[in-house]
Amino acid sequence: MKTVFAKPASVERKWFVIDAEGKVLGRVAAKVASIVRGKNKPIFVPHQEIGDFVVVINADKIIVTGRKAQQKIYYKHSGYIGGLKADNFEKVIERHPTQPLEAAIKGMLPKGPLGRKMARNVKLYAGTDHPHGAQNPTSIEV
Repeated sequence: MKTVFAKPASVERKWFVIDAEGKVLGRVAAKVASIVRGKNKPIFVPHQEIGDFVVVINADKIIVTGRKAQQKIYYKHSGYIGGLKADNFEKVIERHPTQPLEAAIKGMLPKGPLGRKMARNVKLYAGTDHPHGAQNPTSIEV
């Protein structure tokens, strides 16, 4: 039997909306990464971008379990000597409400050009409003 490869231009790509309010960070990120990669489709191949688009609303109201709000550390570096900065989950979500979810999703996608292209198919919003109503996104539960 021959392996059938779908051309990315011929694949039907849908839009989904996920409401992250009160949901656990890792579970939402895993679901989003799976949809963006295309693992929910029968024509999935790991080297093609055939996944769907995902809009995540209420990303600022995402939760973490246990004491991770104080203990989970996010690092960034300025590029200068001694320029390593570290903040916990509470401070990061206060300053940049979508950053923890964005970091979790990117960590679950492939590394390299394909993963960066897939990461652009995720749209994160801190509130309930988003400008993608024209795409008629389907709401899904996590």
